[in-house]
Amino acid sequence: MLDSLPIFQPGGYPIFEVTDEEAEEITAIFKKMHKELSSDYAYKYDLLRNYVLELIHYGQKLQPATALYPTHTASERVSSLFIELLERQFPIESPQQKLALRTAKDYADRLGVHVNHLNKVLKENIGKTTTDIISSRLVQEAKILLKQTDWNISEIAYSLGFEEVAHFSNFFRKQTTLSPVNFRA
Repeated sequence: MLDSLPIFQPGGYPIFEVTDEEAEEITAIFKKMHKELSSDYAYKYDLLRNYVLELIHYGQKLQPATALYPTHTASERVSSLFIELLERQFPIESPQQKLALRTAKDYADRLGVHVNHLNKVLKENIGKTTTDIISSRLVQEAKILLKQTDWNISEIAYSLGFEEVAHFSNFFRKQTTLSPVNFRA
């Protein structure tokens, strides 16, 4: 039921800018939820579920009207689903976490399309190839992990789907002109 709401559909608006007044209303709902969590009311989880639904519907109302009635073409839908699959793998939160989808073929298989079709669709809609988009996102995550964690280079390489540290280092250098060690420093 919930997953049929437009707010949960690909290509929607995952972030909303709220006014101070709207922020106060949302905060009030969260305060009610927090208070209810510590109560001993027998049906508190039913009440909490209703508060969550209230927040979901609040978000629904914040979406622009055009988001409620999308006019996406099939190629825009495939592009949107690709981006959603890509972004769903991030952020990497532990060195043991490893990307499930790493190549253009991985994504094409998951989306049920041929890799050539996926490339064509992404080139039309985003202006880049599948590999370019994946590489760009991997570099973005690698930079975050290099700057914001104390993981060693091999842990970062593994979590980003590289079996060999040398492959990761070569990839990173090709994309940024710096080695991972020099970028971190």
